[in-house]
Amino acid sequence: MKSTNLKVAFIFILFILRFTSTLHAQETVSDDKQKEKIYSLIDMYAFAREKKDTVLLKRILAPDIDQLVSTGEWRKGMRESVDGMMKSSDSNPGTRKFIIENVRFLNPENAIVDARYEIKNTDGTERKMWSTFIVVFHEEKWKITAIRNMLPSGRP
Repeated sequence: MKSTNLKVAFIFILFILRFTSTLHAQETVSDDKQKEKIYSLIDMYAFAREKKDTVLLKRILAPDIDQLVSTGEWRKGMRESVDGMMKSSDSNPGTRKFIIENVRFLNPENAIVDARYEIKNTDGTERKMWSTFIVVFHEEKWKITAIRNMLPSGRP
């Protein structure tokens, strides 16, 4: 009886050791080359928006793209997102600029990009917002899968 209990205990300890040896904290990826590609992706997004280039947009957006804009409108899917982007570019003409503040890798294939979002309107005024992009490594290249635009409220 003791021998059986010892075997069970030994097997249990081996199982626990084997299982816990595969656990580790999530590693942060800081590959400068990948960051450069992500910066380029956000630049392409700004260019596509400014030039109203739907072909480029469809190439850099993930198929399941969704966008929550500062008005509260939530665009889901490629068609709704691209259509909304084009309407927004028409109603808010100007030069779009994204100044990336931070790229945080969740793993080698997913990252969060925080950027200041500035639109210089045709009348010379500027609209200053924030954008957060969720980017994924999809089909061997970085693509935007989610965008969250925020208009600061002026409150601390």
